[in-house]
Amino acid sequence: MPNFDNLDHDKIKNNLKTKLIGKEILIFNSTSSTNDIAAEYAKNKKNNGLVVFTEEQTKGRGRAANKWITEKGDSLLCSVLLTKTKINGELLSLTTAVAVADAISQNAKIKWPNDITLNNKKIAGILLESKQNNSRTAYIIGIGINCHQTKDSLPDEIKQTATSLDIETNSTCDRISLAKRLLTSLDQWLKIAEKKPKKVIEQWQKLSILLNKRVTLIFNDKQFTGNCIGIDPEKGLILQLDSGGVRIFDALHTSIAK
Repeated sequence: MPNFDNLDHDKIKNNLKTKLIGKEILIFNSTSSTNDIAAEYAKNKKNNGLVVFTEEQTKGRGRAANKWITEKGDSLLCSVLLTKTKINGELLSLTTAVAVADAISQNAKIKWPNDITLNNKKIAGILLESKQNNSRTAYIIGIGINCHQTKDSLPDEIKQTATSLDIETNSTCDRISLAKRLLTSLDQWLKIAEKKPKKVIEQWQKLSILLNKRVTLIFNDKQFTGNCIGIDPEKGLILQLDSGGVRIFDALHTSIAK
């Protein structure tokens, strides 16, 4: 394993100029899932903007019951808690993708619904979950960014499709700096999403690898093929179907066929 750059609360907070995201930061050596921890704090709306980091997840998960596999210290793993926001779930998903891509690299791209790619390989994943508390909906944004994985350490089943910052830059990623960039980017883009959501959509379109491309989606165990013609910030991905007509697919219940 590469040099283990421990996540440090004071170093991340040092000179962090965010208004909301990261006003409180928790760091764990090992957890089952940062999303699960954040969910416990969702009961109190005063925890808005809380960020939970961990060096290791023993039961990290992705979408559709997929598992997030990583060795201790190899990734930047965190969950961001929003206990009160005016942003709907679909737009929040798009905003997070834009913010994560922005924090990683100017060359990072978005693969809807929840992946960030670099040089056509997955480098990060996003898992957005909601938790209902009385009449209030809290959102938990799980983020995992590959940092210190090497070509040899990546599992065989994803060697051809995944990468890390160390691999792509041929240098050692500074996870402290990355964490600060991530929180800053999230803070900025969430503010933009509340006031000028069209700017988020414009940036998402610039970064999307699916826009104006043919794609096959899986929804309710059925496949739908067509051209991606846009995104609806309240409903999801817009497809011009080969079978005729236009249909919108929401991120929560849709995946891309492999």
